[in-house]
Amino acid sequence: MQIKEQLLGLKPYQPGKPIEEVQREYNLTKVIKLASNENPYGSSQLAKEAIKEELDQLGLYPDGYSAALRTKLANYLEVKEEELIFGNGSDEIIQIICRALLDQQSNTIMATPSFPQYKHNAVIEGAEIREVPLKNGMHDLDTMLNKIDEQTKIVWVCSPNNPTGTYVTRLSLLSFLEKVPSHVLVVVDEAYYEYVGAEDYPETVPLINKYPNLMVLRTFSKAYGLAALRIGYGIANATFIRQIEPAREPFNTSRIAQAAAIAAIDDQQFIADCVEKNNKGLQQYYDFCAEMNLTYYPSETNFILIDFKRDSDELFQALLEKGYIVRSGNALGVPGSLRITVGSEEQNAEIIDVLKNFLK
Repeated sequence: MQIKEQLLGLKPYQPGKPIEEVQREYNLTKVIKLASNENPYGSSQLAKEAIKEELDQLGLYPDGYSAALRTKLANYLEVKEEELIFGNGSDEIIQIICRALLDQQSNTIMATPSFPQYKHNAVIEGAEIREVPLKNGMHDLDTMLNKIDEQTKIVWVCSPNNPTGTYVTRLSLLSFLEKVPSHVLVVVDEAYYEYVGAEDYPETVPLINKYPNLMVLRTFSKAYGLAALRIGYGIANATFIRQIEPAREPFNTSRIAQAAAIAAIDDQQFIADCVEKNNKGLQQYYDFCAEMNLTYYPSETNFILIDFKRDSDELFQALLEKGYIVRSGNALGVPGSLRITVGSEEQNAEIIDVLKNFLK
């Protein structure tokens, strides 16, 4: 059997190590996972109750159109129902976009380092990858703009960016959108949108009315705490959504995920509480960095990237053996750094104490 040539050099996505595996490997009774930017406070009680109510319906296929969730979310976001597309996490929306737009005659532009699935899916489609290094941890939109030509199909803007936690300002994004040719899709990936507190962060959803070539991605996996259920969504011009829908698999989101998402939207107090705790957690890391003279990027997310100026893998391994799972910067394109998910106040304090001991 002959596999696509572009697949041969790709590696499957490597998630953070599962808690159970670390416990077995290092004979630990307690393991704290701060690697995948999950919500340490779980999910809304309303979502949990909605899941229980769906358990008698497991023998039935889900609504392939996600009609009830579509109506709920459209009302919440103040968009048309036809301007939404749902996926098995926002990762699947990325896959759908690449499948629908990219081929071997096209190219796509993205920052580096950034979320790896943009590049991964583009490579599978055989497209040319044009990566633009971050500038002081930020998207270099001017250089990205200069990389666009007639064969460019997609420009990816991850804001806030993973793994740096930085964002694109309102003025920068508007200036960029005004200059991007109409044949190029601009995807603004806002997986961490709910955590953003910056006053000059753009409200992108209303912009889809002005820019038919703009698409916004969001997810229920992060602040909403529904990562296990895998459900995300895209917002864009209704005509464009209709055109890419055939690339979406039928029944791609489960009944349970749809029900939980509907209920979670109603519990914005849960989101507000999580964001408040997250901000306090970030301050714990900022204070730690100031005390230990470490550099970092101020984060608009629920994680922080810290430059320890030493071998990332060694530090990752040392933490792992103590029962703390983080992400090594070597795997993220930022050697010397660790990306640490903001946990509970207690979890943050514990790992900070361990890190202090290592550094001293």
